[in-house]
This record gives sequence, structure tokens and C-alpha cells, in this order.
Amino acid sequence: MKPEHSLENPWTTLESTHIYNNPWISVREDKVLNPNGGKGIYGIVTMRNKAIGIIPIDENGNTWLVGQYRYALNEYSWEIPMGGGPIELDVLESAQRELKEETGLTAMTWTRIGRVHTSNSVTDEEGFIFIAENLTIGEPDFEETEDLKIWILPLREAIEMVMNEEITDVISVAGLLKAERVLAARQNK
Repeated sequence: MKPEHSLENPWTTLESTHIYNNPWISVREDKVLNPNGGKGIYGIVTMRNKAIGIIPIDENGNTWLVGQYRYALNEYSWEIPMGGGPIELDVLESAQRELKEETGLTAMTWTRIGRVHTSNSVTDEEGFIFIAENLTIGEPDFEETEDLKIWILPLREAIEMVMNEEITDVISVAGLLKAERVLAARQNK
């Protein structure tokens, strides 16, 4: 049985100070009273975009991964196609743009399979994940900051990469595992 919980916020914000802003994030520090009444600080990273992830699936059960060097991690990362979508823009519209930009693909069929919070202890980032099907191949249109490699492989191999910790990006992990389940449920109908 699911435990009951209160929907009321047990934290009290005493003061908020904006520390830093750029086109992608805003950082603030709050002076707070925690749920037990103790004083402390809480740092929050507010994202200026929604996170958008796409799992393209072709008629042969293949998917597309993109690889790039992630500056913040100081390591190379294989991921599903993803990017930021403006807060005010429809998430599907952002997903369609990101898929075309990073892979050159367009899709006739879109299925939203998930909503995630990427690190809810320090950021308000909200992500949306889609499966894209009935694909048409085109040319990618990378952004200036992107030096992407594209890898087409069977979805099951991408799932194995998740299980072997070769894919560690949270949106990619959640998206690939959920896509596998959604697609399996479709086949079992």
C-alpha cells in the first residue's frame, strides 16, 4: 500500500538571492528553515529550457544515438538525441526540431512516453521523452557547440549499453528503458 503524504511544503524560505544567470540557467541561494525547523541554505539551479529526449526507432528496430564530449563531465557520452526546448514552446515541437537538428531524421509518428526530473534535489529541470517512428532520413544541422557522432544500432544493443553503464545520461537511461517496455507492450497486444 502506498504511504500517505502531505502535499504541503514543509520548508520555509526566509530569503532568496540570485547568484548567477546565463541564457541556459539561473542559480539562486535560499536561506531556509528545513522541515525540522533548522536554519540552512539551499542552492537551486533553474533551467531556462525543458529537456527533450527522443528515441528514434526504424522499421528494423534500430535506434540512433549521438555521441559527444560533455564538458561538465570531462568525458565522452553516448546519448539519445536530445536538447533544450523553450519553456513556452510545445514539447513535441521542440522534440521534432531536436531530432532533425541532431540526426537529420523526421518522423511521422510521435509518442510521448515520459516526463522526468533530472536531479530534483538541486534543479527544477523537467524533461520529456518521445519515441519517434516512421522515419525519413535527411541531413543533420548541428549547432555551433555540437561535435556529434551518430551511431545507428539495434535498440536491444542500446539497452545493453544502459545495463553495462556505457550510457549514463539520465534522460537516455530512463528513455531507453521505458521505450523498451512501451514497445514490448505494443507487441503483446
